[in-house]
Amino acid sequence: MKLTFLGAAHEVTGSCTMIEINGHYGLVDCGMEQGRDYYVNVPLPVSAEQIEFLLLTHAHIDHAGLIPLLYKNGFYGQVYATGATCALSEILLADSAHIQESEAQYQTRKNLRAGKEPVEPLFTQEDVDRAMGHFRPCHYDEMIEVADGVAARFRDAGHLLGSASIEIWLTEGNITKKVVFSGDIGNYSQPIIKDPVYIPDADYVITESTYGDRLHEKADVDNIHYLANCIQRTLDRGGTLMIPAFAVGRTQDMLYYIRQIKVDGLVTGHDDFTVYVDSPLANKATGIFLQIDREYMDKEALEMVDNGINPLMSPGVRISETVDESMAINSDRSPKVIISASGMCDAGRIRHHLKHNLWKPENTVLFVGYQANGTLGRILLDGIEKVKLFGDEIAVKAEICYMPGKSGHADRDGLIRWIRGFAKRPQIVFVNHGENEVCDSYVRTLRDEYGYAATAPYSGAEFDLLAGKYISYPDGVPVK
Repeated sequence: MKLTFLGAAHEVTGSCTMIEINGHYGLVDCGMEQGRDYYVNVPLPVSAEQIEFLLLTHAHIDHAGLIPLLYKNGFYGQVYATGATCALSEILLADSAHIQESEAQYQTRKNLRAGKEPVEPLFTQEDVDRAMGHFRPCHYDEMIEVADGVAARFRDAGHLLGSASIEIWLTEGNITKKVVFSGDIGNYSQPIIKDPVYIPDADYVITESTYGDRLHEKADVDNIHYLANCIQRTLDRGGTLMIPAFAVGRTQDMLYYIRQIKVDGLVTGHDDFTVYVDSPLANKATGIFLQIDREYMDKEALEMVDNGINPLMSPGVRISETVDESMAINSDRSPKVIISASGMCDAGRIRHHLKHNLWKPENTVLFVGYQANGTLGRILLDGIEKVKLFGDEIAVKAEICYMPGKSGHADRDGLIRWIRGFAKRPQIVFVNHGENEVCDSYVRTLRDEYGYAATAPYSGAEFDLLAGKYISYPDGVPVK
């Protein structure tokens, strides 16, 4: 009965942990590394054909992004996830496959001109289709049997529509050990989705630590009023408010807030101001949010639906799908709001809108999520005066704003609140899914301030759940 830590070990992305029991192998998450890679990951220690099941916490690419590659390499088991996670995974993995194929085609053209070999995509849409045929939708709080001696249950993690912490019971002979994977723990009081669920007991816990060393900045006003003030200022100047937003989750939050702003009349003098949603992926995700089962919605969203109210749509919202429709937005000289991906401005249509609008002082850019170091979003927030977009140097004259506290992840206090939900302290808390220093800081917090036995394994570490000790504990090998 063993755990092998493979991904998101002292890193924020690439979540993957292997379970071994009774001669069976399974995975919890199979995520893609995104952004800078700090440590070398140990490869899957068994062949893909030997993996019999996969439990998926949620649909974000850093947790689900390598599932098509797993099938491409011979995995044929089932992927267990909540219904909402299954639906969102289909569109997110298809989008990732499109990126993989496009980048491979581009690199192949360059290689052929240089007399080099063509490049194969990591996986294709065909691989995604094959994978999606093996997804099994599960309900929250439903007990499922996934293999001999392995039972699991999904509990709402409050991070993303359908996101889950997973309780896993592992039985070998007459001994059962309960392991809980936190997944990504959500921030409290987010719109549409519920708060994280507390789990009362576990022998071992594997927890994320994305914000394990800090607290979210507190806003002077709530998110709705902060957004309303940004819209008011910008429209009064005759300008455009650009909101770079992740297609799944953050875009829907903004639409929810804007509907409330219009209902409450919080922006005056601009009746039914125009809001462009310029992201095909975001539009698909919004459709899933609007059609999803009631079990995924919080009380306020359910009350709206029960009263015949669409919580994400309001007068003046326009959906942009095609490239031509996207280009036409910048020909609209009237005051307006544009919500477009990507959230950190490193790709996507938002970069075109920034090129057309950053140099105009009447305009505003509002960031509504974390901006990683090195991204265009972070550079703009840090006050750069000029940026290069599509080969042109663009002056930054627009107002740059940031909505405090708008994160899909719990901060340090939220993570502590979740771990203290266990009535009895787990035997060991394993800390992962955080930057190197953050993992270590959160381990110290758990140990020194709250008395937990906590550890942050590197990739390749193996832990014997019956003996309660590491079989191997390798040091992290930095990427050169």
